[in-house]
Amino acid sequence: MLESTVAAIRPLDEAAMAAARELQGRLTKPAGSLGALEPLSVRLAGLAGTCPPPLPEPAAVAIFAGDHGVHAQGVTPWPQEVTAQMIANFVAGGAVVNAFARQAGASVTVVDVGVATPLPVEPTADPAGPHLVAANVRPGTRDLTVTAALTRDEARAAVETGIRIAGDLVDAGAGILLTGDMGIGNTTPAAALIAAFTGVDPAAATGRGTGVDDETYARKVGVVRAALDRHAPDPADPLGVLAAVGGLEHAALAGLILGAAARRVPVLLDGVIAVSAALAAAAFAPDAVGAMVAGHRSAEPGATAALRHLGLDPLIDLGLRLGEGTGALLALPVVTGAVRVLHEVATFDSAGVAEK
Repeated sequence: MLESTVAAIRPLDEAAMAAARELQGRLTKPAGSLGALEPLSVRLAGLAGTCPPPLPEPAAVAIFAGDHGVHAQGVTPWPQEVTAQMIANFVAGGAVVNAFARQAGASVTVVDVGVATPLPVEPTADPAGPHLVAANVRPGTRDLTVTAALTRDEARAAVETGIRIAGDLVDAGAGILLTGDMGIGNTTPAAALIAAFTGVDPAAATGRGTGVDDETYARKVGVVRAALDRHAPDPADPLGVLAAVGGLEHAALAGLILGAAARRVPVLLDGVIAVSAALAAAAFAPDAVGAMVAGHRSAEPGATAALRHLGLDPLIDLGLRLGEGTGALLALPVVTGAVRVLHEVATFDSAGVAEK
């Protein structure tokens, strides 16, 4: 499945992008006055292969959840059981992501791809509300400071879970996918992934996550550095990088991005977990970047390094670091607005407005 998905990812359609640029030039507004929305609309036309591109709706958030063996190294003060407890909160509709999803009219799908503790809720399939998908590859990763976090087969299974979820959501009618994540300790493997793929120093890739103190932060940087020294992951081997220092949710998110790109559907990236997974997706298939839209700039420093490497500019910058898909949901109206302009704004000729 992974290989066929990668093979299906193609470059953006140049003719559709040229048509979108030409249309932007004829709309009743000064050229370039919509700033970043104009190149975004052009890129989405290239992804869809038509101008104007389809409106990116309905929206579907996919939250992948997993636990991490590196939790044993004291990289976060939060107990690991919180991952499972937050899944119950997502399914009950009580998290921030649920509030933002209701505001945006987006569906929420929660995927247990690697939670270590028993879930307090059962898998559900209610299309009217948040639902839980059981797809646990293994109960959390191994400690990446001691051994590889995953085997290559486990990493592949998680990636292919993400691909399947992307296909299911698109088949159900989603016009845009939004990344979400949950996993206590998951900013540590995210930092390791970012350092591995971009080459930045671990200190530049590692942030404070849930707001750790100075001592814990220093320990966290040391853990990331030790893991990279131990495994020396090769960025030309993305599956190997995910296996060595990644998380099950990171691998699944990489698959979600690849699946969206293969189906020519945009994927709106959330924070540092999502962009670390996006680096892996781009390593599998460079043209997958054409489907990626950076929703926001996470307060985690590694997110900026990853976005720079991908060549993506975030749509909003609010100092967010919650995860779950919250920043992507707040950016969703911006993406929709960029496309709606091409559908609904009159041209100078049709409106009878004089050009300069």
